[in-house]
Amino acid sequence: MQNNQSKKLAQGAMMIALFAVLMAIVFYVPLANVVAMLIAPLPIIWYSATYDRKSSLLVTFIAVIITFFVGGLIILPSSLIFAAAGMAIGDAIYNKKSKVFMFISTSIVVLITFANLYLISLRLFEFDFINDSLALLRKSYEESIEFAESMTGQTPISKEGLADMFSMLEMTIPASITLAVFTFALIFISVNLPIVKRFKVDVPKFSSFSHLRLPRAVLWYYLITLTVNLFIQPELGTPLYVVMINVSLILWVLLTLQGISVIHFTIDTFGLPKMLKVLSTIVAIPLYSFVILLGIIDLGFNIREYIQAKKQK
Repeated sequence: MQNNQSKKLAQGAMMIALFAVLMAIVFYVPLANVVAMLIAPLPIIWYSATYDRKSSLLVTFIAVIITFFVGGLIILPSSLIFAAAGMAIGDAIYNKKSKVFMFISTSIVVLITFANLYLISLRLFEFDFINDSLALLRKSYEESIEFAESMTGQTPISKEGLADMFSMLEMTIPASITLAVFTFALIFISVNLPIVKRFKVDVPKFSSFSHLRLPRAVLWYYLITLTVNLFIQPELGTPLYVVMINVSLILWVLLTLQGISVIHFTIDTFGLPKMLKVLSTIVAIPLYSFVILLGIIDLGFNIREYIQAKKQK
């Protein structure tokens, strides 16, 4: 028992030190920081997947504190996000949860962590990094437009068009952040789980993307959103308009993924060249309206059964 406790403490100290080193690389070592960023949650993932939640929370908390002493206040937000992601992924592995549960729980934990950090930054330090980033981006766009105008004598976009673009960008910030967080969660899981598996940790598996099936409730959410947009037609800039455009953006992305999954399923079913998956995914971006329709039909009528029936004939 004493040996197990000593082993737990020793491994916890190792993971804390490794996490601090990775975070230092993220902030202070160019080029290597990209790789370090991808695997930064790895020490917390491994420890949380190996030991109980109470011990994992303690190690995660100490790891964040240590990174604060390593890099100061500037490193703290990132270390909190990476540590939270690692804790969520590792805890899902420890409790034998599915990869879908792991993906959703990790995304929610990271989203909540990010939201709390934003509120703390806003209330305690009066620093709105989202609006400041948008202002910086807008300034960069304006300088690029001025440069293009001086070179060509033509304006690529009018001031009104630029204002409308940034107004839309500001209104879709909630959906953009949500999608970004889910993307990062998927990247963390995809990169770190194969590494954790090499350390003889039993990790769950995702089913093939071609078998992706969103809950049918997504179709109902889409129909409700479409109904509101068609019949109520919320005015530009109103709270209802902002809610609807953010919900619509998320649903468009989900249904596009569903449609691409159907295309991949069709390619697999008929044994077509794998390269077609890459090409179809690229073509799906400009043809997203058709792909969304395909996703809607699949959720409503399960066209995969029809595809399989055609294959059997």
